[in-house]
Amino acid sequence: MNFGKLSLAFVAVAGTMSTTAFSKDLSFKDFPYLIYCETQGVDHAFYFARLRADGVAIYLTPDRQAGMITIDGVGRRVGGEQTGSCADKTIDDLRSSGQAYDLPK
Repeated sequence: MNFGKLSLAFVAVAGTMSTTAFSKDLSFKDFPYLIYCETQGVDHAFYFARLRADGVAIYLTPDRQAGMITIDGVGRRVGGEQTGSCADKTIDDLRSSGQAYDLPK
């Protein structure tokens, strides 16, 4: 995946890529539309941007930071080190900690 000149100082929102659990039934509805993370005193809002065919969800901030997560994986930063309040959390962890926001159903 090529993010070009993106600033990749993303706060760990994306996962250990486990494609074994990926189902063709997955859709954007299975993922939060927004994930909130904090790192070194800076708040970041990561918006759902894309669901790849292999089940990897891509999240981007308005200032072009990026991260990835799978439905059963943990937050993984795209470029850089795993730090911040989203590091090593699953989607369920992010939801239960109030850091993931879903669209109303």
